Amino acid sequence: MILIFDENLSLRLPGRLADQFPSSTHVEHMGLKGHDDISLWNRAKEIKSAMIVSKDDDFRELALAFGPPPKVLMLLIGNRTTSEVERLLRQHVQQIEDFAADGESALLEICL
Repeated sequence: MILIFDENLSLRLPGRLADQFPSSTHVEHMGLKGHDDISLWNRAKEIKSAMIVSKDDDFRELALAFGPPPKVLMLLIGNRTTSEVERLLRQHVQQIEDFAADGESALLEICL
């Protein structure tokens, strides 16, 4: 699985989570910083096992309208530090892995 962190999340998250999610990246690393959500959605569709991680409700709507791929991991957390986001994702690793393995599910929401 490849987690793709949206602009509303720290650029440092892929590196901080590399031990658990080694193929993760950030939209900035993909050259998509400042692009609209559809650009990211379409690019992620081309990447096998891609999962967009965001706090942006627009991705929820895309996931529900079009289904996977890509999958969407919504973080319902408000403004949190990078450490808090990292901790939350680590606490839900098994749930995220199960979601990634489910071929039909499009959306996983995680909250504090």
